[in-house]
Amino acid sequence: MTTKSYSQLNNISTKILNLLNNPSISPSHFSQIQAQLIHHNLHYNTTIAKNLISTCQSLSLLNSSFTLYTKLIKKPHIFICNTLIQELSHSEDRLLKQKSISMYIHMYQERIFPNIYTYPFVLKSLSDLKELKLGKCVHTHVVKWGLDSDIYVQNSFLNLYGSCGEILVCRQLFDEMPQRDVVSWTVLVMGYRECGKYGDAVGVFERMRGSGVAPNRVTMVNALAACANCGGLDVGVWIDEYIRMKGWEMDVILGTSLIDMYGKCGKIERGFWVFREMKCRNVYTWNAVIRGLALAKSGEEALRWFLIMERENVKPDEVTLLAVLRACAYAGMVEQGREIFSSLMNGKYGFPPGAKHYACMVDLLARCGHLEEALSMIKEMPVEPTKSVWGALLAGCRLHGNQELSEFAAWKLIALAPRNSAYYVVLANLYGEMGRWNDAEKIRTLMKESGLLKDLGSSSVELEDQKDLLDLLR
Repeated sequence: MTTKSYSQLNNISTKILNLLNNPSISPSHFSQIQAQLIHHNLHYNTTIAKNLISTCQSLSLLNSSFTLYTKLIKKPHIFICNTLIQELSHSEDRLLKQKSISMYIHMYQERIFPNIYTYPFVLKSLSDLKELKLGKCVHTHVVKWGLDSDIYVQNSFLNLYGSCGEILVCRQLFDEMPQRDVVSWTVLVMGYRECGKYGDAVGVFERMRGSGVAPNRVTMVNALAACANCGGLDVGVWIDEYIRMKGWEMDVILGTSLIDMYGKCGKIERGFWVFREMKCRNVYTWNAVIRGLALAKSGEEALRWFLIMERENVKPDEVTLLAVLRACAYAGMVEQGREIFSSLMNGKYGFPPGAKHYACMVDLLARCGHLEEALSMIKEMPVEPTKSVWGALLAGCRLHGNQELSEFAAWKLIALAPRNSAYYVVLANLYGEMGRWNDAEKIRTLMKESGLLKDLGSSSVELEDQKDLLDLLR
């Protein structure tokens, strides 16, 4: 190439870069720029490629980049591949996330050898999409290329296995790591939390404290969520004190997590301290307060804060309505519950009631003895009644001694969950109370033939339904 030709090409490159970085660039302009880029054979230039991919991302045209570097250019530079995979992996679109994996497969097929910058983003997509089987294949590739000693890659594998529920594999990899950073510990805490092993999550967090690794905000949010679900108040208080000692800003996420923890651990008054010092709050913050009051059975206070929330123009969501209806049920506030549910039915909040809202309303009516009204509501539901709905009715019927309706509700629960022994036990006990000993014996025979054993720990459907309804608020 002559000096003149090189100078012309350099000028064209500069012009294309300027056009790509122009804030007013449109999709139609982009198509023309891409055509010029291909015409002048500049698509191999890594600087231009990086800017091109970035522009595609801002214009929602990442598909164009994917097509360019997989169909028109069979073997792009590894830097270009990594840049494209990174942008695709951060997309909220599942199809684009899948294409980040497709880009990796393309690299593998074209023998474009990956490096340590390739895998964290490929593994992020695999984690987000819960692609465990593909993730295991990629794991063998990492070991094959000798890249499994990099801590960023190791942390990405922890995240993959943790998010896919393979917590034992996650823990094994963690234990085998020669070095661990705050991300390693946080991912393990998160993995235990996401699979419902809250006590283990708190245990890992405690171990992290003892290791001398300082937690970050993400660690604290996950640890607080675990504390909230296993009653780890002492650890939750330690986190609160640590945050204050470090002078961290009480932002929306951290503050809401603290309020939620205090509410679920029965210390909602301490949650109010956090609420009042927060500069910014969102609907999740208000939900944590109202839910905490509902769990504390402070129905009138929960309703008062719900009304304050509306006055401050914070739009309630589905969880808000669940919490306030549950609070009404605990406090026996039938009229208030009816009024709120009616507003929900009339579209005041912008969404219709779901099965969980009906379950809360049926629970309210049944608890207060309005059994026929509760049954009518179930019959008029636009969706199929769930176990929580029938369980709420059964609990109310048992509370008020309505044996006929109790029998009806119990059979509905058995139809929905034929392998749950608790429902059979309640029905058999009910028949015993009614003096229908033959029917009670038939139920016990049916349990035996079905291989169901009486679980003394869950023989009370009332307790089970309370748990189901509490779960709606968590």
